[in-house]
Amino acid sequence: MKLSKKKLRQVAEWFSEAGVSDILADAVQGHGVTKSGISTLAELKEAMSRVNISIKECALNMVFGVGDEHANILLLGEAPGAEEDKQGVPFVGQSGQLLDKILKAVGLDRANVYITNILPWRPPGNRTPTTEEVTLFRPYVLKHISLINPKIVVCVGGTAAKTLLQTNESMSQLRGRSMRIPELSAEIFSTFHPAYLLRSPSQKRESWIDFLNISQRMESLQDGR
Repeated sequence: MKLSKKKLRQVAEWFSEAGVSDILADAVQGHGVTKSGISTLAELKEAMSRVNISIKECALNMVFGVGDEHANILLLGEAPGAEEDKQGVPFVGQSGQLLDKILKAVGLDRANVYITNILPWRPPGNRTPTTEEVTLFRPYVLKHISLINPKIVVCVGGTAAKTLLQTNESMSQLRGRSMRIPELSAEIFSTFHPAYLLRSPSQKRESWIDFLNISQRMESLQDGR
């Protein structure tokens, strides 16, 4: 997901207008929000709320994140849907209900994970986020993850995985692999988005296997293995 110099300049202008110029250099160079003055989730949410982006004009609510702020597992989705936009909470619609069932099946729930998205506002018509939108928010996502400081990040869906990992690999190529990026200490795993599973129920078993492996990996990390 490499951007042209013109697109990078546009990203720079967006950050400047949002009042977060202290993270601009790292963001445009792709190193994440590593030198900003943001040190709390409240400060991050405030900074994100000031981002000048058109999709928030069509949204009802900003959808930030929910769950255990000291969780060992963070789930990263794509963007809010209609129900999430109404409630201001990530993964509460049909996709969220399926995600809850999958988490429960492997001994997890919302009380012991943290859930957020690449974008905090619903794109019009639930369209796929643009390259410019996810590039704009990637530094905020990196900061969000670093503030939670999980041991494992689970990218839920292709958009989340490709944005965080900066890759064009398909979900079939990414699934089942533990990956890392320089900006984060957490291990990164990828799995299908629940919305995809609702359309392709035959893949639910594969998603359950992914989460089972993630749960087992979490146990190994907690045991120091």
